[in-house]
Amino acid sequence: MNQKSGATRHEPPFTDKQGQYLAFIYTYAHMFHRAPAETDMQRHFQVSPPSVHQMIVTLERNGLIRRQPGVARSIELLVAPEALPILEWLKINPSKSL
Repeated sequence: MNQKSGATRHEPPFTDKQGQYLAFIYTYAHMFHRAPAETDMQRHFQVSPPSVHQMIVTLERNGLIRRQPGVARSIELLVAPEALPILEWLKINPSKSL
């Protein structure tokens, strides 16, 4: 009974805060050609180390990112870049080069 409508907008599979973290991970990885460390996110969002770690665990548990145990900077985004809020706001098309 789910029908797509041109006027209907589907909710993303993540919260606004999760979307901010996902957009940061995407942007950081594209700027520096490597995934951010938790300390990079801590500095950017001005939160405590446990807050960042809990968000990373939540994103992974929800299937939004993947990490390799014991490997630093191994965060891999599992969300389509066009679904990220900041990219939509900036009208960035991730399939085209900047």
